[in-house]
Amino acid sequence: MGKFVPPNLTRGAKIRIGLLIFALILPFLPFVTDYLLHIVILIFLYMILALGLNIVPGFNGLLDLGYVGFYGIGAYTSGLLTYHFGLSYWVIIPLAFINGAIWGILLGAPTLRLTGDYFAIVTFGFSELVVLFLTNEIWLTRGPLGLPGIDVVSIDLTLFGGPKWEFVGELPYYYLAIAMVLVTVFVMYRIQDSRLGRAWFAIRDDEVAAVSCGINLLTYKVIAFAISAAFGAVGGSFFARWMTFLSPDMFKFWESFLILCMIVLGGMGNIWGVMIGAVILVSLSEILRELLPLLGLPVEGRFLAFGLIMVLMMRYRPAGMLPIAAVAAQMRAGRTKRKKAKPAVGINK
Repeated sequence: MGKFVPPNLTRGAKIRIGLLIFALILPFLPFVTDYLLHIVILIFLYMILALGLNIVPGFNGLLDLGYVGFYGIGAYTSGLLTYHFGLSYWVIIPLAFINGAIWGILLGAPTLRLTGDYFAIVTFGFSELVVLFLTNEIWLTRGPLGLPGIDVVSIDLTLFGGPKWEFVGELPYYYLAIAMVLVTVFVMYRIQDSRLGRAWFAIRDDEVAAVSCGINLLTYKVIAFAISAAFGAVGGSFFARWMTFLSPDMFKFWESFLILCMIVLGGMGNIWGVMIGAVILVSLSEILRELLPLLGLPVEGRFLAFGLIMVLMMRYRPAGMLPIAAVAAQMRAGRTKRKKAKPAVGINK
């Protein structure tokens, strides 16, 4: 028999494997508390949401300000199906994915002909409509009273003569969140390297050139919007079963703003950059949540810090911390063009 030869891993692959091993053993380290696990689960949740939103601005070059609407739709889909029908979480995940995709198509099909600020305003209006619906339709959502008593995630093998395990504490949700992040990252890489992903990048870089290559702009944009919305809904379904309580106030515009900040900070279109952005901003948010009251400032002031980060990134590193090559090249080309177009100082004679 031949001797086993270990694969020659690249530096990036070794780093990723090391991070995965660290994530798997993190709960068993002596300094880790339930509060820290809660924060890490929140980071994983925002990774899923940011990766889902990244499809629209990162892969297609469209500004979506209403992503939290799909997040809320997924959360209430999970909560209501559990609250009224007692459905298992494993059944709800595909239902939330499909429901999110349907709403993405319903919103995207008539509005994706718009571009720039007009499209952003429409998506912002959609998210506000979702919050108004969740608040006012008390017969369905209980409105401001919230939706309590949502069942925890469980693994039920009683049908096969086995036991039923319910998720108690943060630990099982931690590993479920890791699994969901891994699946999301895998899907994003597969999409990025597929014909669909290449068509999206062509649309982002130059719509006229994309049309000349036979790409149907509306069709591909609607597909992007649907997939993005579906991942937002899946993140919402996890949030509902993790928190076991929902309220319309959990899905305000600031959530969309925070997720968009993660993408801008990490690098639009860069999968690992988006995940790093989620780690930084969720961690910063929790630090400011504890620090601002001690300074006599309102907790909401942390959004001012996020806005400042956005301004600084747009000024000094508009392509993000880890920009993809195409976006970085566009940014450099834009700066060069502006410098060449700058009028000369003085009077021409």
